[in-house]
Amino acid sequence: MRKFLVVLDESPECLNAMRFAAIRASKTGGGVELLAIIAPEEFQHWIGVGEVMRAEAREKIEAHFQVFKERMEKVEGVSPTLAIREGEKVKEIIDHIRDDRDIGVLVLGAGARGDGPGPLISELVGRRSGDMPVPITVVPGSLTKEDIIAVS
Repeated sequence: MRKFLVVLDESPECLNAMRFAAIRASKTGGGVELLAIIAPEEFQHWIGVGEVMRAEAREKIEAHFQVFKERMEKVEGVSPTLAIREGEKVKEIIDHIRDDRDIGVLVLGAGARGDGPGPLISELVGRRSGDMPVPITVVPGSLTKEDIIAVS
């Protein structure tokens, strides 16, 4: 089964990417995987504090995931999976795609604030596009729900 991979974060453009991925997966018999990445801790010498912060980050990610999972199941009939990795965001995205041969497309949402498409798109579509093992679909942040449904 081909999976659409979406990077789960708190950006507004993430919602457009998830909607597009869920609709495409529903129409093509594919799946959706949400990838959350926990940034490395700056103060790793405080081991106890770092462990607590990681545990809290995982809890927050899992809570967000449950909300999106329920919505995708209800609206599109797609039951997404969640993957959580720790490290530098771009490296972890590329490594995750290489580790999971079922991922067929990376879906990213572009920012609509006028200050560029966002750091992930700038890095992955620009500087690192030659390293990508799968195609990248960029969903413009200016698209409405109706627009996304129409192009999906």
